[in-house]
Amino acid sequence: MLGKCGQMWACVKRLCFQSLWEGVLELRYNAYRTPTFPQFRTQYIRRRSQLLRENAKAGHPPALRRQYLRLRGQLLGQRYGPLSEPGSARAYSNSIVRSSRTTLDRMEDFEDDPRALGARGHRRSVSRGSYQLQAQMNRAVYEDRPPGSVVPTSAAEASRAMAGDTSLSENYAFAGMYHVFDQHVDEAVPRVRFANDDRHRLACCSLDGSISLCQLVPAPPTVLRVLRGHTRGVSDFAWSLSNDILVSTSLDATMRIWASEDGRCIREIPDPDGAELLCCTFQPVNNNLTVVGNAKHNVHVMNISTGKKVKGGSSKLTGRVLALSFDAPGRLLWAGDDRGSVFSFLFDMATGKLTKAKRLVVHEGSPVTSISARSWVSREARDPSLLINACLNKLLLYRVVDNEGTLQLKRSFPIEQGSHPVRSIFCPLMSFRQGACVVTGSEDMCVHFFDVERAAKAAVNKLQGHSAPVLDVSFNCDESLLASSDASGMVIVWRREQK
Repeated sequence: MLGKCGQMWACVKRLCFQSLWEGVLELRYNAYRTPTFPQFRTQYIRRRSQLLRENAKAGHPPALRRQYLRLRGQLLGQRYGPLSEPGSARAYSNSIVRSSRTTLDRMEDFEDDPRALGARGHRRSVSRGSYQLQAQMNRAVYEDRPPGSVVPTSAAEASRAMAGDTSLSENYAFAGMYHVFDQHVDEAVPRVRFANDDRHRLACCSLDGSISLCQLVPAPPTVLRVLRGHTRGVSDFAWSLSNDILVSTSLDATMRIWASEDGRCIREIPDPDGAELLCCTFQPVNNNLTVVGNAKHNVHVMNISTGKKVKGGSSKLTGRVLALSFDAPGRLLWAGDDRGSVFSFLFDMATGKLTKAKRLVVHEGSPVTSISARSWVSREARDPSLLINACLNKLLLYRVVDNEGTLQLKRSFPIEQGSHPVRSIFCPLMSFRQGACVVTGSEDMCVHFFDVERAAKAAVNKLQGHSAPVLDVSFNCDESLLASSDASGMVIVWRREQK
């Protein structure tokens, strides 16, 4: 028995050592592969993927493969920084956490075992990219680039070769409306969101106190179910990573946990301060924890399994908390209030404790209605950024310059927003095409697309069709559909033009 264990351990060490050096050599020499012919790099990547698939058919012990993937992920993370983004591309669909059990399963486990810790929610491996290191790398090239441009990586030319000559404007050309949902007419729909890594499942909340779950395929698109229970308007909601539950916040001073499969309310949790709840977001690494913001200027970290506030997980802002956003690893949280301030917090992954780090006054007295964080703007931009709406008739793009969430204004884009809670997003896919796109609602009843790399004439597209201020926008996972909601209760699903 001891002899067999020794042989297995030697095999593990040999495989890990071989995998480690394979990754080191690949990273070291990737920059030197035919630099003047980036299309050959693309062929190399495709051929390597083919060989990996063929090798996988032979079968290997699952533990050894997990060890290999972990080491390779660490090497890639050290070289390129964190790649996964909340709700973006296929970052979650192929991750280890997708093979784990659902959030709902873990909540039931908690109820069976009260000694379990709140950290038993969703987990996934996260590379430890440093904002400070990225900022140092960025500063080395910013001086030679026009204002507002993104930072090119060594893969930029290869990306352009793979994309061909397709422009960003062509990439975000829409043929027209795919469907219109009007079940919430006459009451504003402040939030609309596609499910994570899903092309055809959509949800929206309304100030009429309900949440609609919609299915776009098979045709015709239908409202699967309407979640009712809140006694006042629903201000915000969020999908869990596995889409099995939703968390909603309401002006009735409660948050509710819903099962998306059958629409039942699993739990109702009152706000610790008894105040109107205005926004919410899941902790991206541990979906057992949800952060909420209320009208009494407080941010609270809530454990949805116990329904209780996490010790040390509360902090006070200068105004009503209107917007929340985590960075991809879940270690930084930004919160915006109605006095025009954005606060950054350090999030303790083990305990859920919040530590206030930095404060930025975007504009005194201008409500911050939306915050969206992104570690990579595009494949050509390893550039941590924050997208902010703040009732200034501008969409603001900030650079994250250190590990405490310090922000530096990069550029702004003209929109109409003076009083409504308008939201914006980064496009979820890190496109192979040149440029990087953001989308925002606007009080001019249009949806606007902007290229953050373009120094002049940044507007890429504008969608017209709403009859009231557009409050929120959401892409599905492959960007084939875009949903937008407005202040009159209309939700429009737009279809991208097929080339």
